[in-house]
Amino acid sequence: MRLAQRWLHRFAASLPRSSVQVGWLFNDDKSSVIFDAPERLKSVDVNRRHAKSAARCPAVIALESRYFLIRCPFDISLQFTRSVEGEPKLVNMLGNSSPMRPKGLSHYVILTPEREWRYPDRPTLQIKLPYVFISDAPVYLSQLPPFLHMLNDPWPGTLFGGRFPINIWPRPLMWAFEWHQASKPLILKRGDPWFYINFETEPADRAVQLIQAERTPQLKSYMDSISESVVYVNQTFGLFKTAASRRPKKLLEPRRT
Repeated sequence: MRLAQRWLHRFAASLPRSSVQVGWLFNDDKSSVIFDAPERLKSVDVNRRHAKSAARCPAVIALESRYFLIRCPFDISLQFTRSVEGEPKLVNMLGNSSPMRPKGLSHYVILTPEREWRYPDRPTLQIKLPYVFISDAPVYLSQLPPFLHMLNDPWPGTLFGGRFPINIWPRPLMWAFEWHQASKPLILKRGDPWFYINFETEPADRAVQLIQAERTPQLKSYMDSISESVVYVNQTFGLFKTAASRRPKKLLEPRRT
């Protein structure tokens, strides 16, 4: 009996698993044309001829298959400084040569209040994004720096990563940055690798199929119910149980062409 059970377990484990559908959409269509669609991370122009090439390594291929790349939509060059009164502020180093008007810069870029910095000498800024990811299956999203890419202008600090369940807590992403070397400028260039998205599935070896999703009334209503909750309470992860109990059974609808 035990032998048969072990055989059945191995047989079930060997069966192909269906992929998990993850949807992506823009929370707001305003100016969304400047934002590129997420790209599956893959090595290009690499040597695959040799059998021992790293480009043919199953572990490398499996790693890259789990990540998606978001490219920077802006050309921005910012310098951190302080006013005469000592208040922290940002200076657009491109000045009149900047492709972004001051109104656009102030709309997307937010310098976090100094009292909320993790370290007194490391300013934190955030850039608002329209990207939303959603799934009807249990999926965790992690936002990570583009560690597999070499940046021409290395950042003078680090990306704030994050991890949360997109099936329960779909929300627009932010690009958050902690300025370790505040005397050096932060230079971002349109088209450069900006951050990665990684999806954790159950079980962990299930493939992810990323599709563009429809912003349905049901999804919008559910997102509105959790929107800005961080303004009113701390530790929003404690709200997951309540949010899950009020979640419609199906939120992911493929975008109609």
